Amino acid sequence: MRKTRTLIPLAVVLAAGAASPADAAAREFEGSVVSVNRDNRTFKLNDAERGTVRIKVNSSTDFERVAFRTLHAGQRRIEVIDHRADGRWVADSVEKSGGGGNHGGDD
Repeated sequence: MRKTRTLIPLAVVLAAGAASPADAAAREFEGSVVSVNRDNRTFKLNDAERGTVRIKVNSSTDFERVAFRTLHAGQRRIEVIDHRADGRWVADSVEKSGGGGNHGGDD
C-alpha cells in the first residue's frame, strides 16, 4: 500500500492561528519613567533588559492604575505593552505593576 502526502499551502497554515505580523511586533517593556513629554504625548521608559525606549500614547491606549497625566520621571514599576507603528513604539496598554488585591478570587 502506498502512502500519499498532502502539502498544505503556507497561507492556510498562517490563517489557522499563527500570529499576524502586527502581533509579532508587539513587545512588553517594564521599568522606570525617565522623562515625560506631555505636548508630544510620549514618555521614555528605562527597561533594565532593553535599555531606554520612547513610547507614544494615543486615544486608544488603555491605562490601568496610572494615567498619562500622573506619569512622572522617577516613577518605577511601569509596564507597557506596545507595537511598532510608523517607526515608533505606540502603547496599547500602560499600567503600574504590583496592584495587589485578590485578582478576581472568591475569598
